[in-house]
Amino acid sequence: MDTIKQWQLTAPDAEFTLVESDMPPIGESEALVKVAGCGVCHTDLSFWHYGVRTKKEFPLTLGHEISGTVVQGPAQLMGKNVIIPAVLPCGECELCRRGRSNICQHQRMPGNDFHGGFASHILVPHRYLCPVPDSILEKYALEELAVIADAISTPYQVVQKSELEPGDLAIVIGVGGVGIYGALIAKIMGARTLAIDISDDKLQIAQKHGIDAVLNSSNLDAKAIKSRVREIATELGASKYGWKIFEISGTAAGQSLAFSLLTFASTLSIVGFTMDKPDVRLSNLMAFDAKLIGTWGCKPELYPQVIDLIASGRLEIRDFVQTFRMSRINEVFQNALKHHYSKRPVLVPDFE
Repeated sequence: MDTIKQWQLTAPDAEFTLVESDMPPIGESEALVKVAGCGVCHTDLSFWHYGVRTKKEFPLTLGHEISGTVVQGPAQLMGKNVIIPAVLPCGECELCRRGRSNICQHQRMPGNDFHGGFASHILVPHRYLCPVPDSILEKYALEELAVIADAISTPYQVVQKSELEPGDLAIVIGVGGVGIYGALIAKIMGARTLAIDISDDKLQIAQKHGIDAVLNSSNLDAKAIKSRVREIATELGASKYGWKIFEISGTAAGQSLAFSLLTFASTLSIVGFTMDKPDVRLSNLMAFDAKLIGTWGCKPELYPQVIDLIASGRLEIRDFVQTFRMSRINEVFQNALKHHYSKRPVLVPDFE
């Protein structure tokens, strides 16, 4: 194999174009991975449509939610099925040494710092590649597991950071491709879970998979929503204090709603991204002695824990993943932009 095939963007809002290029040289710290699947994330939509700038200039191959098989690299990884972490830290800097490798300032992100996973192959640093045990592949196809790289690992990290305890009320705002995993992981960790969304379809999926309560926030103001949340907390036997709120919709409306739900000793975690700026009164944090935290990706060190959740059967993922041929990338991006999918789209290479 002498070439790599990639679906590249030449500019924001342009169509993806199939490009074939020579295989780059493989360095000692790198591995060449044959892509099995690459998920379409809201971050990809932000790079493509919403004006968020990539680190590498266009033309660029997007895609950072990747599973695949190592075909060239160190002997211990040859032939291994792997997940490529969406954030690849250096492992040596101050932040990495302090256990904050997910925000390493020397990190490299596929589809942002270098060509990503909407391709036949991808060349990546091999240090943090996460092997996939064969036991999982008895139940899931490798391409389905691409969502571990971001859609599952990101909410896993933030649930941990929130210091959620069994019995807490976990409120997840936005239960799409990432939020549904946030709700499920909070449930696995022992929380009483409430999903809030404006889509009845997404809420029905959440309820079907064991989320304790759902609330459609359409046509309700913040005061009415908070009143209903208090009632739900009582119905679920959860405390009226210390709510763990996860904003995963990535909208200004969702962020404003999340902030309005703060109560005494609450923790609000911002997971979704938007360029919009909600208008909030930060003094509420002081008045409620509450916490506001962010999260970026997931530390590679946590990936084996995520894989264990799936391997053990505690976290089921198939109902939340939908695969498409990669040659349909332009259609899938347009449909994702219009919120036509209730499941995470994963593109599977179908090059000639």
